[in-house]
Amino acid sequence: MARHLASRSDDIPGLPTRRAALRLLDAVLRRGDPLELALHGAAQGLAPADRALVHAIAAETLRHLPDLDALIDGATRQPLPSDAKARMVLRIALIQVLALGTAPHAAIATALPLVDGGPRKLVHGVFGTITRAAPTLPEPPTLPAEVVTRWSALWGEAMPAAAARAFSVRPPIDVSLRDPAETADWAEKLGGRSLASGHVRLPSHASVTELPGFAEGAWWVQDLAASCPARLLAMGEERTVLDLCAAPGGKTMQLAAAGWQVTAVDQSKKRLERLSDNLKRTGLSAAIVQADLRQWEPAAPADAILLDAPCSATGIYRRHPDVLHRIGPRQIDELAELQAALLKRAAQWLKPGGAMVYATCSLERAEGEEQLHAFLQENSDFTIKPADTALLPQGIEPSAEGWLRTLPDTLADEGGTDGFFIARLVRAPQ
Repeated sequence: MARHLASRSDDIPGLPTRRAALRLLDAVLRRGDPLELALHGAAQGLAPADRALVHAIAAETLRHLPDLDALIDGATRQPLPSDAKARMVLRIALIQVLALGTAPHAAIATALPLVDGGPRKLVHGVFGTITRAAPTLPEPPTLPAEVVTRWSALWGEAMPAAAARAFSVRPPIDVSLRDPAETADWAEKLGGRSLASGHVRLPSHASVTELPGFAEGAWWVQDLAASCPARLLAMGEERTVLDLCAAPGGKTMQLAAAGWQVTAVDQSKKRLERLSDNLKRTGLSAAIVQADLRQWEPAAPADAILLDAPCSATGIYRRHPDVLHRIGPRQIDELAELQAALLKRAAQWLKPGGAMVYATCSLERAEGEEQLHAFLQENSDFTIKPADTALLPQGIEPSAEGWLRTLPDTLADEGGTDGFFIARLVRAPQ
């Protein structure tokens, strides 16, 4: 009988998609898996449109999680455990109504089968209590309390407020150009605006693959801040550069376009396949190496190194809201330890007099400023070379110490940027 009921419930239109969304959120919130990586397993077998809906339900739930939980807690006599299935199902049902335009009757019809054998009456009653009051989600969304506490301690109380405002706005789409000399032409062709040589910021509604120049490889998608590490190495003039943790290849393509002989190294075979596809599309070239940097080493020292180190990715929380819920002090400490090891190892591969750029898409000092201070204390032959403002986008300027730090209020009036720490170091000549 139970199998018969399950079979009947699976016939409900849209239910497999909601089951997949439930699996995806469980993977992120309970196991700590990255949203994009967990999507493949959670939505396996679904059509592309259904996979997109699974992603939208999960991403919007994570974006508004504290506010959804506040609504649920306000409608229950006893708080539901944070990991209770009933709470998770209510989150999914409510986000569809409040953010995705789903009718309440349709949302609850696909929610109740998710708690078969569980508190269906509770879920139905709480959902009805909330939706009859016709609530709206606050804008900007409320950030998780632990994130607000951490970022306030690092940057001051104004920073989390700026982060919340940035969280409520759809991130812009930036592209980097294969030929910066054509910046004005491409800004006109793409209907966008340029904030730096070799950059165009597209209209927010743009469908990237259908735009002129994409198929021909004239440009690639890359956040403006993410383009800054390669900018600091300037023109290559056929010198050698190691692009470490290179995939999916935005910085590799920048360096190749600027005349560097690039060796792109990454551990992920799948991500390197994307890098290879991007190089093929743009007509640019680089030597590709799949390797773990903790074991690999180059055949000879390089003129320059770009280490875009593995990090918490809290700087890209606007695009990946899962990082706000699965990254905490323990993960940050573990990643900082890895970054220190990679920095120490990469420094040995740089020629005397060469330049090394260290970058992380993180809003954590432990992965940026503190990491750099520790490295410089142990490596007296390295010094900071302040960023040349002529190489940078307008509105992004080096700190007094010479490095770059983008925060949620950087270029806020222009649509903002991802959060990055970037430093250019030079090794003393022999």
